[in-house]
Amino acid sequence: RTINGLRTPLTPASLYHREKNNQGRTMLNRNKPPITPSPARTQRSPGSGRPSTGRMRRSGQPTPSSVEREQAMRDYKLSIEYKHLKQHCPGGVYLVPSFNDLRLFHGVIFVRRGAFTNGIFKFTLQCPPKYNNAGTHPIVSFSSYVYNPHVHPGTGEVDIPVAYPQWDPSKHFLVTVLTYMKRIFYVKDYRDLSPKEQRLLPNQEALRLFQTDQEGYRRRVLECVKESQRSVYLNDPGCTLQFSEETAVHEILRDAMKTKFGGNADEVSGVVTREETLELIEEVAHGADFSVPKK
Repeated sequence: RTINGLRTPLTPASLYHREKNNQGRTMLNRNKPPITPSPARTQRSPGSGRPSTGRMRRSGQPTPSSVEREQAMRDYKLSIEYKHLKQHCPGGVYLVPSFNDLRLFHGVIFVRRGAFTNGIFKFTLQCPPKYNNAGTHPIVSFSSYVYNPHVHPGTGEVDIPVAYPQWDPSKHFLVTVLTYMKRIFYVKDYRDLSPKEQRLLPNQEALRLFQTDQEGYRRRVLECVKESQRSVYLNDPGCTLQFSEETAVHEILRDAMKTKFGGNADEVSGVVTREETLELIEEVAHGADFSVPKK
């Protein structure tokens, strides 16, 4: 043994005291109650059949399971896709996230030419929880009535699974769906589709009318466009994309734009930047006079 850094020989007395101390420790351990694991450390992790390891973060919160981490990664990828739409969304298409559901979007498409000219069609885009996985399609459904071979007449759902039978998250994104949705309003001929593909279209009546009676098809489409315009101010509960009727404020701003930037009642001449528009709105808000002078 070593005392104060100096090695000293063991004596019978020191060996006796050492053995006595060891026996005392053994008796103390025998009298202790057995340690039972706490319920918090044996509860099962959600989504798994194995008991949780009970690992805790420093903040006291349990560490996320692998299922939760995978879902968080899918949600993150979806947010990246939506951010990408700010620069690459098709013209005339607008998409706004829902307040209560990260994977639900409200949208509208303004059709500017073709048979559906001046149509204002509202829709929802729902991404299932497994979206971003192979084979999991987003679901696009029109809340406005749309008479189109690619739109189911009862549910308003667009035939995304027909257009993309094998959904590949490395090739297909939200912008892919919105581009396809816009394209269905400008189809001029269905002869490019094979007979099998034509049979898969959800609105067979619209397809037959398109192929056999073009004038009758255009009448049905015109009715559909007029209905979309009449119902534009009917906002669905919880929809984040709201339309309101024009008020005096809009009229004042429109007159101000005509006065400052030129143009007639229907258009403004030249290119107006965002900064110029915001500056004009601020001037109108502060009471600047932009009344159109009488001739």
